[in-house]
Amino acid sequence: MGSKRRSNTLTRFFEDIVDDTKDFVDDLLDRAKDVEENAKDAIKDVTDDDDNGSADVAALRASLAALQAKVEELTALQAKSSKA
Repeated sequence: MGSKRRSNTLTRFFEDIVDDTKDFVDDLLDRAKDVEENAKDAIKDVTDDDDNGSADVAALRASLAALQAKVEELTALQAKSSKA
């Protein structure tokens, strides 16, 4: 029942460092991909909300048109009273 003992040589030490570095970089890339996908999803969610905003814009335009009509009416009344 002899167990094999791993020899601790300089090349094994560098091999372990390189392997750990590869694992670290792979993890970083996976996390970066997740962040990128989450950002894309968030942007899509924001742009999809613009459809709901178009109803708000239409309501604002209608209100603006009503205000413009009132201003024109008041301007006409003021012009009429200044002539009198």
